[in-house]
Amino acid sequence: MQQADLIKSINQGQMKSLQIGIILICWLINMLDGFDVLAIAYAAPTISEEWQLAPEKLGIVLSAGLAGMALGALFIAPLADRFGRRKIILWCLAVIGFAMVGTALVNSVVLLVIVRVITGLGVGGLLASLNTMVAEYSSDRRRNFAISFLQSGYPIGALAGGLIAAPLIPAFGWQVVFILGGLSTLVMVAVVLLFMPESLHFLMAQRPANALQQVNRVLSRLGHSMITELPTLTGKAPPPASIGQILSPSLKTNTLLLWLSFFMSMLTLYFLLLWTPQIIVNAGLPKDQGILVGASLNAGGLLGMLLLGYFSERFGLYRLIIGFFLLAALSMVAFALIDASAMVLLLLAFVLGFFTIGGMIGLYSAAAGLYPTTLRNTGLGWGIGIGRLGAILGPNVAGVLIGIGWEQADYFLLLALPLVFAMLSTYALHRSQNNGAVAE
Repeated sequence: MQQADLIKSINQGQMKSLQIGIILICWLINMLDGFDVLAIAYAAPTISEEWQLAPEKLGIVLSAGLAGMALGALFIAPLADRFGRRKIILWCLAVIGFAMVGTALVNSVVLLVIVRVITGLGVGGLLASLNTMVAEYSSDRRRNFAISFLQSGYPIGALAGGLIAAPLIPAFGWQVVFILGGLSTLVMVAVVLLFMPESLHFLMAQRPANALQQVNRVLSRLGHSMITELPTLTGKAPPPASIGQILSPSLKTNTLLLWLSFFMSMLTLYFLLLWTPQIIVNAGLPKDQGILVGASLNAGGLLGMLLLGYFSERFGLYRLIIGFFLLAALSMVAFALIDASAMVLLLLAFVLGFFTIGGMIGLYSAAAGLYPTTLRNTGLGWGIGIGRLGAILGPNVAGVLIGIGWEQADYFLLLALPLVFAMLSTYALHRSQNNGAVAE
């Protein structure tokens, strides 16, 4: 049997309990990531008050996690293509867990920034492996929806973090949020060790020690007959995964277009996520209205990502992403130009989140299909990492424009342009993909 034949028989079959269980474990981990990353935002007002932090120092603390996530995606995530998805997931979970607990023990800004960077490194290294694991254990029919479902865990975890932090911080101090998040993350180390096998794709492509025994354990749990030897590899053994591989002549165009789509969409998205509530308050509306508009933005995104994944098989993944980015740009224009009531603002924010977040999450599914197994984590990790650079740039650009006195309509119109560029680069990526397919 050829390797591709065995993978194909699994990809085209019905989803088994093992596959569903792996997706649920990855979803739980991603939900904890949402809690862990945004815990600092919930604790920031109390930390700022207790430590008498100036706004610029608090800004460094808040951005430290994002910087770590970018570095983790760029330099840790690719290691999963060499050492295994499961192994990197385990190591990153341990790093996040201990860094979260360590956050509760620090007593200076310097140490706080360091542990937040370390937490971000773990989250950034982890995210690509979670996406790859879900992509490689999902059936062809359910893959896009499974990846969208995975991504839904992050905002749910962030929302749950706010609901948990609100009563706990006044009662027990800001440290309790990090202890709770850290210990919960460390529990997931045991869950992964006990219940999550290594990726079947990785085992058969890279052939680590005891690969045959591991493959047979997975096949048995999937209800497949066990094999006496590993399937025959087609072609030469690939070289170790590296940035040079995803920028090779056959992949360079796709990789650069994917980077552009991630960068542009995250630039606008993180401007919306971090600035929208404050913009509403600056416009003269009460703080609770700003919070509601921010929540509406995230609620729309949650629904958008799930529906894009669900309907992608019927309408085509790339068509939906392109359409979502176009409608997101138009929604930005509407948000900028319409002098709306509170209820209309809530609706516009929901629509804006639906298309902006939904379209960006669709890129995760697109990225999973661009690269062969041996490069999947490297390609996805670098795509996410480049996107995180846009996530850092977008809010800072908005801050400068607001600081020099730009009107809301002006900077919303300007920051609609990256969504147009994301749409065009995704269209070009789709055209490029039509010229060939990635082999497993």
